[in-house]
Amino acid sequence: MLHHATSKAAAVALTKRWVLAPRPLMSTAVAAASGTSSPRDTCCTRQAEFSSSLVTTQGATRPLSAATAARASHTDSLSDAEQEFSSLVSTPESGGDGGGLSTLTSWSSIPEPNYDVDYKNKTKMNMFTAINSAMQTALETDPSTIVFGEDVGFGGVFRCSTGLRDQFGQDRVFNTPLSETGIAGFAIGYAAQGGTAVAEVQFADYIFPALDQIVNEMAKFRYRSGNQWNCGGVTVRTPCGAVGHGGHYHSQSPEAYLAHTPGLVVVMPRGPRTAKGLLLSSIRSKDPVIFMEPKALYRAAVEDVPDDDYMIPLGKAEIMRSGTDCTVVGWGGQLRVLEKACDMALAEHGISCELIDLRTILPWDVDCVLGSVAKTGKLVVSHEAPITCGFGAEVVATVQEHSFLSLEAPIQRVCGYDTPFPLVFEKYYVPDELKNLDAIKRVVDYMYAK
Repeated sequence: MLHHATSKAAAVALTKRWVLAPRPLMSTAVAAASGTSSPRDTCCTRQAEFSSSLVTTQGATRPLSAATAARASHTDSLSDAEQEFSSLVSTPESGGDGGGLSTLTSWSSIPEPNYDVDYKNKTKMNMFTAINSAMQTALETDPSTIVFGEDVGFGGVFRCSTGLRDQFGQDRVFNTPLSETGIAGFAIGYAAQGGTAVAEVQFADYIFPALDQIVNEMAKFRYRSGNQWNCGGVTVRTPCGAVGHGGHYHSQSPEAYLAHTPGLVVVMPRGPRTAKGLLLSSIRSKDPVIFMEPKALYRAAVEDVPDDDYMIPLGKAEIMRSGTDCTVVGWGGQLRVLEKACDMALAEHGISCELIDLRTILPWDVDCVLGSVAKTGKLVVSHEAPITCGFGAEVVATVQEHSFLSLEAPIQRVCGYDTPFPLVFEKYYVPDELKNLDAIKRVVDYMYAK
């Protein structure tokens, strides 16, 4: 979208055309000619409110920084569009990081992160209700947050946004046209103006049309401007993985494609509690996040989830169970499979496995995995995606490089096959607990097998 802009003025004009256009994304001229009005027109009013809130934050006047004063001294030489652009971009000297409006307004109302707190008030939730709870919290605590995507206003195909439009209105929770690249481009434009955008791509299999926006715009926005501006307020939610009947186009796990992109954060929860905490951290992160939700878990997993606002740190793995004989690493829905494999290894063979959930795929917690391998000397990595160039290969290469002398057996990968995701043969394709149990036994018995 914005790579066609040749100046600040063009960038502002093009971004405003996307952010402020009536729904669906029709031009101002077409809207005027047709005499149509749209609820999205009120976005102009919200932008004005955001601009006025730049002057004060929570009732206190924010003093001008030296950098801001310097900019003001030469505004006469700037065009109207360039002056508007300069007014929307915060600077490190003013306490921001180029985050625009979100740095000065949205973040002021967000509580400090609460990590690993034992909350007393909990409710049993499955994963889709936990995700709904997280988005509700984000909408309540940040007035610039909007939630949008295909059918999102109706609750979404998996019902994750059920009730949010009724509670927060159709200007903050709304449907989009069936265009993944449009959804991503709109999210970038809105976040570039300082808003917090929670976009949904209905299935991860359909994220590929949006890759140009995600890879070439979203991920590089901050870097190419020298941290003068960014679109860090973007979170793209997308359901991924096998579901039992999805076939070729509703079962893929494209995390490795996305993890190959510097500038993105890629997250995948394993259940309801981690889903809520990680999603809130993702929405409030100052980097763009791709939040991948294993759709098989939406209704399958039920946990006690805190009712309160809480966050789980990004980039930090969790040791789900300690062990001494073998390190087992996975993420997302594969953790259910790996828990069964570890239980079987202990019950049937007396093998104590240390099970690690990466939680964040990019950046992943290298130190946690290396520390575990130094203790056990053995490693099994498992994921649903095809084995060749899957993210497990990155884990294996890193451990091989840094912990070679700690290894007592060749590292094992238990992954999907290098074929399109099959429909009728799904149960043979997925790396189940029996395949993982075999890999655990193989690494533990390696010295004796020789």
